[in-house]
Amino acid sequence: MPQPLERTALEKTNDFVVKFANVNGSGSASANQLFAKAVLRMGVPVASRNIFPSNIQGLPTWYEVRVSGAGHRGRRGGVDLMVAMNPQTWDRDVAEVEPGGYLLYDSTKPMPITRFRDDVTVIGVPLTAICNAEYADPRQRQLFKNILYVGVLSALLDMDVAEIETLLGEQFKGKEKLIAANVHALHLGRDHALKHLACPIGLRVRRADAVGDRIFVDGNNAAALGLVYGGATVAAWYPITPSTSVAEAFARHCKALRHDPETGKARYAIVQAEDELAAIGMVIGAAWNGARSFTATSGPGISLMQEFLGLAYFAEIPAVLIDVQRGGPSTGMPTRTQQSDLLLAAYASHGDTKHVLLFPEDPRECFEFSATALDLADRLQTPVFVMTDLDIGMNEWLCEPFAWDDSRRMDRGKVMTAEELEAGKDFGRYKDVDGDGIPYRTYPGTHATRGAFFTRGTSKDPYARYTEEGAVYVDNMQRLLRKFATAATLVPPAIQRMAKQGTRFGLIHYGSTAPAMQEALEALEGQGLSVDSLRVRAFPFGEEVIEFIERHDTVFVVEQNRDAQLRTLLVTECAIDPAKLMPVLHYDGTPITARFIAGTIAEKLSALNVVPLRKAMS
Repeated sequence: MPQPLERTALEKTNDFVVKFANVNGSGSASANQLFAKAVLRMGVPVASRNIFPSNIQGLPTWYEVRVSGAGHRGRRGGVDLMVAMNPQTWDRDVAEVEPGGYLLYDSTKPMPITRFRDDVTVIGVPLTAICNAEYADPRQRQLFKNILYVGVLSALLDMDVAEIETLLGEQFKGKEKLIAANVHALHLGRDHALKHLACPIGLRVRRADAVGDRIFVDGNNAAALGLVYGGATVAAWYPITPSTSVAEAFARHCKALRHDPETGKARYAIVQAEDELAAIGMVIGAAWNGARSFTATSGPGISLMQEFLGLAYFAEIPAVLIDVQRGGPSTGMPTRTQQSDLLLAAYASHGDTKHVLLFPEDPRECFEFSATALDLADRLQTPVFVMTDLDIGMNEWLCEPFAWDDSRRMDRGKVMTAEELEAGKDFGRYKDVDGDGIPYRTYPGTHATRGAFFTRGTSKDPYARYTEEGAVYVDNMQRLLRKFATAATLVPPAIQRMAKQGTRFGLIHYGSTAPAMQEALEALEGQGLSVDSLRVRAFPFGEEVIEFIERHDTVFVVEQNRDAQLRTLLVTECAIDPAKLMPVLHYDGTPITARFIAGTIAEKLSALNVVPLRKAMS
């Protein structure tokens, strides 16, 4: 190991980033999560990100834990302590450490000094040698090596080891031998660090009370629970990363909450279809019959569902799709995150179609918006997409507890009853009675002789009778536009954040960009740069979106895709001058960082000759 060099080491308490560099399939994920949850148990907020390959094992994987006493939930950018356990990515991992940061590595095999940086504190621990001396079984050596470095970190960062022991007890509850073995491995690492290393280092976790009643949960699990509370009884899906766990979580929640307490019978149906097209077909069929139904998929699945989505739009049948976006196109990067399905989903199918999209920012909104989507789909009689992504869906986020009003009732929209039909009320399945573009519908079997209609994917008149008469077709298509305009008044409105100083510049963002955005805006204000912001939560856009753009000379549109898809929607749907909307794009598959946003906006403002306020006043 190289001799320590003179350097200024970072000193931070409850405000730093730890990144674990491992090999996929090595069992490191549970140990890394153990570390993150131990920090939480000490009352300090964390934001974790798992960056993993799409193969089963053997390729590099990273797990990033941001310790943030201030409660920042987005990625900051940069690494203060790298736990480098993968020789294949050594150079890349070492380069990522901040000047003055720390590098923890397995020093069993000597490393030449040229492989280190002289502005980083190097901490070598012979993890493999310790495991080889302690364990004979090769698999145990690998698994307990991960627990060993958690023990080392507990000493280096001055953590309460009792919290880690408690978590191990909870994880292996009922398996006393496993608990004892893991606690032993934990203390092997901790005791070695306390004996041979200068503990603690400049980075420390100090017990706090900053977590409160917030919960640590992933978005796929949250969306599934929202679907249960929202009344979904049918799920049809085909496995695809990163959405598979939505259906799996829905099954778990239904098993706990959707069995008749007297008979024990399931009050739900979950079907793993033969492909995505079959899955959406089942969803539409169930919804036509009156059930609340959904599918969970990602971009490639949406591509395969196009024909049925056009049918649901034109025949006006509810459907909910949870689109957990990933890197594209084609197979793309299945285990990386992007916001690249907006145009695909907004105009899914051939011909003139427009679909409702909801953009949750975190797992809490995944819960809320999934339930809301079921109401909107019924009320609008159309497919509704919940546009989450891998970052929200598969990572655990610290967020506010889910809230549910027990007095809330399902909004089934305009459904004509048997009593109304019996009384002679006029029923035209595609007739606009109220001027909002939304017709009345009936459930199959509502009345013995009245209220029936043909469900058509072909052109029809207001009474569902087949026609190819041009004027009738145009009238129907215009009614669908009126319905889409009505949708703009029903979807979650955009949320504005006004800068402390008046400004000519605005910024629009959506979805998982929000946590990093909040921190970036604070950083810009610290530099004397004022920017108003608007978080768009749905498409179609409400009037507040157009008004926000009109109030500013230049509006930055921040998104995680190459082609500025939200900007395209704004230009197309709101008749905005493209020159007014300046794209800020991040699409390498990793979640966007606060540093990237703040740095890019500051650079663009500089190009526009914007002088920071503090300089202008000096």
